[in-house]
Amino acid sequence: MTSVREATLDVLRQCGMHRIFANPGSTEVAFLADLPDDLEFVLALHEGSVVGMATGHAIATGRPAFVNLHTTAGLGNAVGALATARVNRAPLVVVVGQQDRRHLALEPFLAGHLDGLAGPYPVWVNQPVLAQDVPAAVRRAWHEAVQHRGPAIVVVPMDDWSALIDPALGLAAPRTVRRAGWAPGPAVDEVTSLLDDAANPVVVVGAGADEDRTWDALVSLVERLGAPVWQEAFGARAGFPQDHPHFAGHLPAGRSRLRSVLAGHDVALVVGTGAFRQYPYEPGPLTPDALTVAVVSADPDELHHSRADLAVLADPATLCAAVADRITPRPAGEAVAAVRPERVEPPAAGEPMRARHVFAALAERLPRDVVLVEETPSTRPELHRLLPARQPRGFVSAAMGGLGFGLPAAAGLRLGDPTRPVVAVLGDGSSLYGIQGLWSAARYGCGALFVVLSNGRYAVMDRLADRVGGKAPWPAFEDVSVHGLASALGCPARRVTDHPDLVAILDEVVPTLAGRTEPLLLDVPVRTEQGFEP
Repeated sequence: MTSVREATLDVLRQCGMHRIFANPGSTEVAFLADLPDDLEFVLALHEGSVVGMATGHAIATGRPAFVNLHTTAGLGNAVGALATARVNRAPLVVVVGQQDRRHLALEPFLAGHLDGLAGPYPVWVNQPVLAQDVPAAVRRAWHEAVQHRGPAIVVVPMDDWSALIDPALGLAAPRTVRRAGWAPGPAVDEVTSLLDDAANPVVVVGAGADEDRTWDALVSLVERLGAPVWQEAFGARAGFPQDHPHFAGHLPAGRSRLRSVLAGHDVALVVGTGAFRQYPYEPGPLTPDALTVAVVSADPDELHHSRADLAVLADPATLCAAVADRITPRPAGEAVAAVRPERVEPPAAGEPMRARHVFAALAERLPRDVVLVEETPSTRPELHRLLPARQPRGFVSAAMGGLGFGLPAAAGLRLGDPTRPVVAVLGDGSSLYGIQGLWSAARYGCGALFVVLSNGRYAVMDRLADRVGGKAPWPAFEDVSVHGLASALGCPARRVTDHPDLVAILDEVVPTLAGRTEPLLLDVPVRTEQGFEP
């Protein structure tokens, strides 16, 4: 007979999950000890980094990554990162260890109340009734993660791994699931009619459109439609080439400015996101009264919480390509003007650097296929203006908004796809939430460039405190040395002294990014920005 552990490891192989992202605990030793050579254990020093790396890996490969967490402590530490994975549409199979089944009723040391601990963020949670059911549950978790694009959790008591499987019972999960997609049918006619009848249509794209087929379909559709394209506010990934002549910019995250951008348009086609994502609440209507909104997404959750007149559950690439084929072309003269990155003059001698100086220096040097990972909340709008995404997966950020995603995710992105250079632009406050990821980046040869903008404070929080007219009670942390922490974690690091030094280092390092196997952190001092307009 085969043991539960052996059968589960076979499921991992069959599903292509050859890496186990983990920080080990005693309830997982029976599963992890003597791991076969064809399966790789990837260690991170905190569960947030474990899930962050797995999330980056899943985004890079497009396939579920396997995560192993340690009972209550491990799952609890990872909840924020699991929430980010869910909203970032990153498929994860998460196995959480539990105390021995034979005395769970006595609530022994390390027993966990795990069901519901991660709240609504997992797409599926299961503790198999029998040890026999564990391999099938892991296989089903893979399907659930693929179908719903998020973390699927299986809770496994530690004694289950040595139990034997009765082969006569089989596995209660299909081996293969074929997803034929959607045949858009009448929905194509309805969307086409809306756009053909529109006097001034607009297109809004989101993270769900970030792949080659959808970019191609949207470019074809937009060029025939002659409409401007806006990226959703706080989008985790780019849904359209941001150097295209029809790209108009990023939607603002406040209602009044959103209405201003959409004013004059009569139809908005929203693709790969909900309608419309916001940040600070503002009174008043979300959109202009005369605007008809149609949403196209493969994610039913996005459709159900959208303010829309028409919602279509469909593969965005398939539907947009079909609409592009049927729509009536408009005169080429109706195309919008291209959005060009602005010219940024370097700081004068003795003048402190600002974030825009760093972004401009990167913009002049980064290759077209770079994967740019962003976690610099106070200066994100300027980053968008100066560093447009030019290829699918050219921009990755934390959809959930919680800090600590960017640094380990960049390592995971590079590990998952070493053919593309990866650059993470992080605030120093953000970097400290995931700084442990540098150890894993160095240990596993993730040759990403980490550019940390250091102002020694939580600038967004300071500006929000200014808005409410209160004094911020939190201190600055200018005494924290990010490059010192990096060095202590085994990651090479340099402290940039001024703008000429930054330019010289980038000229040296950027040409090496494609083949680089050693990470590098640049600690770049920048002036604190006094405004914040998301």
